[in-house]
Amino acid sequence: MLAGSSWFAAMILFIKACEGLCTWQTITLFRSGAATLFALALALASKVPLVLPGPPTLWLRSLSGSFSMVTTFYALSGLAGSDVLVLTNSFPVWVALFSWPAFGEVPKLGTVLAILCAVSGVAVMQQADLSRFTIYHGSAICASIFTAIAMMGLNRLKGLPSLAIVVHFSAVSVLFCGSTFLLFPLSTVAPLTPNDGLTWGKLVMVGATATIGQLFLTKAFRGGKATSVSVVGLSQVVMVMLWEAAVDGRRFDGFQLGGTILVLGPIAYLMGRERPKAAEPSEPEVAIE
Repeated sequence: MLAGSSWFAAMILFIKACEGLCTWQTITLFRSGAATLFALALALASKVPLVLPGPPTLWLRSLSGSFSMVTTFYALSGLAGSDVLVLTNSFPVWVALFSWPAFGEVPKLGTVLAILCAVSGVAVMQQADLSRFTIYHGSAICASIFTAIAMMGLNRLKGLPSLAIVVHFSAVSVLFCGSTFLLFPLSTVAPLTPNDGLTWGKLVMVGATATIGQLFLTKAFRGGKATSVSVVGLSQVVMVMLWEAAVDGRRFDGFQLGGTILVLGPIAYLMGRERPKAAEPSEPEVAIE
């Protein structure tokens, strides 16, 4: 999982490296298309039967996951990679909240305190100044909510091969990513497609790093406990922060660092708790990223 997090962190960096060189919609579509080709090729090679059109729960997972991908990439078009990762990785908070009305799981005191701590962390990062909260921050939070819904949908999928779930999600996400060209205004400063080979190479690396990260992620979830593996996945936030500080020269103030700790701490607690239901869907869970 640590290796997978490294590759996904690299993916975030290549995405940011493409910023201004082509529209964020192009980057999103390229990322989704590469994942679809990879998942489909792997499914065909493994002779895994595809599921079409699939049960409603599978569509819930694929649709919410697609919304999560689009809103994440939109957030990346306006925020630093580490800021987006902190907000999008808050999905365990929403899982804990939604489990009450959906499954009748009343949150315990520790869960409530963890949620309050995480929310406080976001407020600290913005220094409790609503003017600092932009539409990109809201998009990242929406991505975490959609990810939570996708994970809860995975918990309800039984008897379907994980590769079939991945292919279904990837194919749906391509349609959603393609629709962003019509739903969102195109950039007036960035070209629709890259104008040079170097930018195309960066786009290829976005797809390549995502694919390699998916391979390590699959291996991690198949061989380890889902909750423990997920906590290790939070390391990509730290990796991107270190890169931004060392290479991009970004300086983090005390509010940003303190807020990040307040967000990631309770998230690690929520993800690391021993919950029987959380460990069950470990293999399909690889489709989220």
